[in-house]
Amino acid sequence: METPHSPWHAPWLWRAAQLLARLVVGALARLRVSGDVPDRLRAGPLILAANHISPFDPIVLAAACRARGVAPRIMATGGLFRAPVVGAAMRHAGHIRVDRGTAAVGRALHDAADAVAAGSVILVYPEGRIGLDPGMWPERGKTGTARLAFASGATVVPVAQWGSHEVLPYRAPKGLLGAVWRAVWRRPVIRVHFGAPVDLADVDPAAVGAARRATDRIIDAVTDALVPLRPDEPDRPRHVDPGRPADTSRLHRRRPARP
Repeated sequence: METPHSPWHAPWLWRAAQLLARLVVGALARLRVSGDVPDRLRAGPLILAANHISPFDPIVLAAACRARGVAPRIMATGGLFRAPVVGAAMRHAGHIRVDRGTAAVGRALHDAADAVAAGSVILVYPEGRIGLDPGMWPERGKTGTARLAFASGATVVPVAQWGSHEVLPYRAPKGLLGAVWRAVWRRPVIRVHFGAPVDLADVDPAAVGAARRATDRIIDAVTDALVPLRPDEPDRPRHVDPGRPADTSRLHRRRPARP
């Protein structure tokens, strides 16, 4: 379905921040970006659905998107918007506030749908949090991304990333300085892959359970895109963060095959 829209243009501040993100990632790690966003979708409307493995992810994805000529509006936790200076910059850049655990959380979906209708590229984390799967594979997703796709008619492109967990620990800013020093010394490889668009054409939004089926398909696509990024770590990650808890309550039903 085509979505009527008037193109949204990223403010210069956000494009400058993407350049800064590229410099920061380059100072701490070696970024490898593969796959691409189709030309017809690069300016939006588009939904990028990424796995979430580290507090460093937003910086990595900002840098990777710059490498592919995409300036996404990010759905980010409300705490960032309440922070001095950072909050004002987030609002000016057009990012979308998500107040998790509050009655206002539903407004984020409405705001994101409006943004997509305005021709934006939206970056979302379908898991809704930094994943706590013991193997660091994508968890069972929240249905917000699927409902956003249904409401807007926008294409969903899966984005898989691996390696950012070796730069910043789960409990950052605790342990931040030591982690940054180790990253500068070791320069771990961070890989980001833009996968093929997710086919949701056969999912009827009005059918019972449609949002869950579409969500599982999106998480499956992110999982498939992640497999080749960690070929020597098919079961558990080589780098273990002792501060990262494990939670098996949201294990995704699909387990990745060995490449």
